[in-house]
Amino acid sequence: MDLTEIKKIVKLMDDHGLSQFQYEKEDFNLKLKKGVDIDEIQSLLGSLGSAPAPVAPLAAPAQAPAAPAAESAAPEPAGEEISSPMVGTFYRKSSPESPNFVEVGDAVSEGQTLCIIEAMKVMNEIKAEKSGTIAQVCVDDGNSVQFGDALFRLQ
Repeated sequence: MDLTEIKKIVKLMDDHGLSQFQYEKEDFNLKLKKGVDIDEIQSLLGSLGSAPAPVAPLAAPAQAPAAPAAESAAPEPAGEEISSPMVGTFYRKSSPESPNFVEVGDAVSEGQTLCIIEAMKVMNEIKAEKSGTIAQVCVDDGNSVQFGDALFRLQ
């Protein structure tokens, strides 16, 4: 299964409001999850116990930082976000000795390779879906990324 097929599955998930998808065939297994994992949250809440007092203080501080986060989101650089189509490890270059695929300020054209995401020992090239200029690299080389994480900002 290649990146374009995975992108089509993600689009179908968006179109139909699905938050989870799993496909298994012989030695291939693809599992996609979007949004909050309700089962994990319920198990975490269950581990807190049945005392109602600790739940209320946990909810109040979580709401307080939400306002500053919204304010800090405003100064983000303008431009279109290029997000990760999968979970994996982000690499800016094809090998340790090679130069980075792109740098801030580089002009990129549609179809140009921007980075590689390694998922299940497979190196997946992430290509630009449109032309523009790299305004920001949002992930450090070798870091893990999740589906939907910002990789680059393109102007």
